[in-house]
Amino acid sequence: MSHRPLLLTVPDEFETERLIIRSPLWGDGVMLNAAICESLDELRPWMPWAAKEPNIDESEENVRRARLNYLERSDLRLHIFYKETGNLIGSSGLHRIDWDARKFEIGYWIRTSWSRRGLMTEAVEGITLFAILQLQANRIEIRCDARNTRSSRIAERLGFTLEGVLRSDSCDVAEHLSDTMVFAKVRGQEF
Repeated sequence: MSHRPLLLTVPDEFETERLIIRSPLWGDGVMLNAAICESLDELRPWMPWAAKEPNIDESEENVRRARLNYLERSDLRLHIFYKETGNLIGSSGLHRIDWDARKFEIGYWIRTSWSRRGLMTEAVEGITLFAILQLQANRIEIRCDARNTRSSRIAERLGFTLEGVLRSDSCDVAEHLSDTMVFAKVRGQEF
């Protein structure tokens, strides 16, 4: 497979049983803004970008940058929609990409009103398969703050191996040192 990411044909959209998962499109800012604003209390402890409530223009600018990154294959953000209603219920994607090693990190968050239904687990499973089948991933990581049990449970449910805990690895949103859990699936072992 090509080591020239711009030459890769990467689908803009795929589906799971209940979800449509697709790349960001211009105009998604209004929906993204509503999902973020509704979910700020749950996002703030883990996501530095959630410290301040964005306005619609900021969300649209963010979406447009994400679209450009997707097209140039530098970061593959994905928006998650519930099939039955068309609601944007969260965001995920493949980040910190190393195309030579075919290594990707999955990050994710779900809209508060759609949590606790297994939807993010379904989305992450779909994105994992997308990375394996469409992008020939060799390694897929999930990293999360060691205190973020809801995030770590998704990795565990999907069979990601906890490779270790990086102690005092980074500063959290309150600028306190925090530990980072590193989960992974590796070609030839977990898939």
